[in-house]
Amino acid sequence: MSEQSSTSNQASTSKPEMHTVSDTSSGVTPSTQPGSPSTSEQGSLPSSLPRKKVAILLELMQFISPYKGKVFAAFIALIFTAAVMLSVGQAVRMLIDEGFAQQSIEQLQQAVLFILAITVLIAGGTFARFYLVSWLGERVSADIRLAIFNHVITLHPSYFETNGSGDIMSRITTDTTLLQSIIGSSFSMAIRSALMLIGALVMLFATNIKLTFIVLLSVPFILVPILFYGRKVRRLSRQSQDSMADVGSYAGEAIEHIKTVQSYTHEEQERLAFSQEVEKSFQIGRRRIKQRATLIAGVIIIVFGAITGMLWVGGSDVIQGKMSGGDLGAFVFYAILVASSLATISEVLGELQRAAGATERLIEILQVESHICPPKDNATLAKSLTAEIKFEQVSFNYPSRPNQAATMALNLTAEQGKVLALVGPSGAGKTTLFELLQRFYDPQVGRITLGGTDIRALDPKDLRQQMALVPQQPALFSSDVFHNIRYGVPAASDEEVIAAAKKAHAHEFIVNLPEGYNSFLGERGVRLSGGQRQRIAIARAILKDPNILLLDEATSALDSESEHHVQQALEELMRGRTTIIIAHRLSTIKHADHIAVLEQGQLVDIGDHHSLLQTCDLYQRLVELQFK
Repeated sequence: MSEQSSTSNQASTSKPEMHTVSDTSSGVTPSTQPGSPSTSEQGSLPSSLPRKKVAILLELMQFISPYKGKVFAAFIALIFTAAVMLSVGQAVRMLIDEGFAQQSIEQLQQAVLFILAITVLIAGGTFARFYLVSWLGERVSADIRLAIFNHVITLHPSYFETNGSGDIMSRITTDTTLLQSIIGSSFSMAIRSALMLIGALVMLFATNIKLTFIVLLSVPFILVPILFYGRKVRRLSRQSQDSMADVGSYAGEAIEHIKTVQSYTHEEQERLAFSQEVEKSFQIGRRRIKQRATLIAGVIIIVFGAITGMLWVGGSDVIQGKMSGGDLGAFVFYAILVASSLATISEVLGELQRAAGATERLIEILQVESHICPPKDNATLAKSLTAEIKFEQVSFNYPSRPNQAATMALNLTAEQGKVLALVGPSGAGKTTLFELLQRFYDPQVGRITLGGTDIRALDPKDLRQQMALVPQQPALFSSDVFHNIRYGVPAASDEEVIAAAKKAHAHEFIVNLPEGYNSFLGERGVRLSGGQRQRIAIARAILKDPNILLLDEATSALDSESEHHVQQALEELMRGRTTIIIAHRLSTIKHADHIAVLEQGQLVDIGDHHSLLQTCDLYQRLVELQFK
């Protein structure tokens, strides 16, 4: 409950701010000086690309090219279906000229059988096209989702300081779903309509040149309303999507912080605020529907007006014997094909523009390069090094706060097998040292060594394998107890997981859960108390059996009895290991080998509890405030 309330007190009173993509780099390089902007731009998302909007769709070829066989088969099915569809016009001509005009049942039967055969072929071709193209859309969108997720989880944490998780998830889900629709439907419709348009125009000229020019003269009158209202519809569609995103974001935040909402009895305020968001989305949707309805009605009037005029001219020619009724029927069919193809192409062009924007956003993420990379060659094995840690003249500024130093020229040593405690007021830089040590960030000045080796010479994965972190607010996953403890060592047996839980004094409450170790813990372990979540995290660290322990006041959420038992477990775990503890309750670190007192990113003093009481005014003040 404390985790939720500490981060969400205002969640119920303000509308969530939508995340946007930063145009500046969020990373740092070892060469930059504190307070100066980073010289590396690899992690930045370009605000615009020097290519045309639709041209960026070519970037999708890297995901489509592995399935060339499916693409070729779908293209063949497209051409086949379009060609067969064009032959319907000839079937109509046969039906009228050889069936109706000749008053011949035999000719009528042949024309009807021809139409039935064409119908079967069209159905078969459409099935093949629809299946292949839809399969391609599903497969490519799945591959893009996988590629983006696999890339995102390797990016440096500073990237997420300026790019919200909500925005990234929207790209992975919403944008890829849009591409799935485009690749699996709209794109093939555009190609099919283009083929039909060309083929129908050729057949129009072959049937009657005079009527063809009448049709071509009406085309601009059809395109104008489509283009004019089409832009409005697309603009309102984007607004509708943004509004729906706001609705989802607002609802998600209120539900996520439901305890805070109910604690402050803000249910009515949330209902009112959410209803306003829903109504706003509805009004935008209503305007979009109105514009689209106007567009459809206008196109229908113009198209059928043009066809009516053409029928007048063509009908006069039939009466005068200048053309047959079959030719007129075929011509009307081809004219309708031209009109419908133009309408489809204009609609799909709008969809392709939206797809280009979605593709651009997805490609931007894939083009971000992590600033925390393993050495290209000759990486030192972290396991072969002693577990002695040194911070040497370390100065670091967070990318989101480039003018505010988190640490300044810091020198500090954690001896192998000893316990080093970090104390100091909020903002002293204690958590920053943990993040630098795990190489979530690299310092702009100075270096951090493990066993005398700069940790930048190590593979970050190899380095982190030697450490286990127990944070103040443990991170639990929406799964069962086994999964959450086994996260430390995925290959661990059930017996090893249970043994680790017993050492963390978690076994007793776990077996009392509805399904024991198979109990689902809910999102972020919401079904457990704060102390229970903490002990699950401690069991995870015990199971990992690391050389270096990082404890961010790992017992802060426990009651006195549980704290006593867990402290005993931790003392056994810490024996022979290098341990760094961020201490908020000074009573828990009295027996630490060394206590480093930090303030504003600088080392004020270091010693044991008794010596610091004599020499360090800041430590004395902290002790007095806590034990007063």
